[in-house]
Amino acid sequence: MMRNDNQEVLADEEGAHWISVSDLMAALMMVFLLVSVVFMVIVQKESERMREVAEIYLDLRQALYQDLLDEFEQDLPRWGAQLTPDLVISFQDSGVLFELGSSKLRPAFETILSDFFPRYVKVITSADYREDIEEVRIEGHTSRDWTNARTDNEAYINNMRLSQERTRSSLEYVINLPKVINEQAWLKKNLTANGLSSSQPIFNSDGSENNELARRVEFRVRTDADSRIRTILEKQRRPINLELNP
Repeated sequence: MMRNDNQEVLADEEGAHWISVSDLMAALMMVFLLVSVVFMVIVQKESERMREVAEIYLDLRQALYQDLLDEFEQDLPRWGAQLTPDLVISFQDSGVLFELGSSKLRPAFETILSDFFPRYVKVITSADYREDIEEVRIEGHTSRDWTNARTDNEAYINNMRLSQERTRSSLEYVINLPKVINEQAWLKKNLTANGLSSSQPIFNSDGSENNELARRVEFRVRTDADSRIRTILEKQRRPINLELNP
């Protein structure tokens, strides 16, 4: 009789033990489920934020493109320039810009910049855009040619030096125009010069390089949408710390 009683006690203890383990496993599963749900909510919110930033960026880009088009549509053909929807104004008449192999602005290009740049600054620094613009890039491009270059690399390096000198010359000229003096602080913060050599050539329909169009100067607007999205993505990569109150 005593043996049966002991067996019943042991059975009860084993049952209690398994109940405790099962309760612990259930609790752990609930914690993991809670963590998963919280993580999914965070990811969903960050995705929504990225979508909102992208939509704001698209709306802003379209509005700024339209304002620039309204301002310069009549002038672009006579300047040998074009405006693209990605907010790039490209001056492509190489015979007007610089002497061949030189970074000195031709008088005709100085005249164009004196007309263009103050009006350009007026548009991009308006209340609708100035706080959303991260950078205004003056980009210099060349063809792949370089007289007497022994290798492609030598031509590329020489053209890189030339394109950088040309963008610096362009920046120096426009930032000193009297009509933009009131925006000097904003321009010094946001205006940059970037020589790109022949890294972005322009090709004819037959696949050959169009040397004339390749030699160009571009003004490119970059909004802060990219940096906002990068910040959101960086936050998503960080470990998520959850504090669970008992």
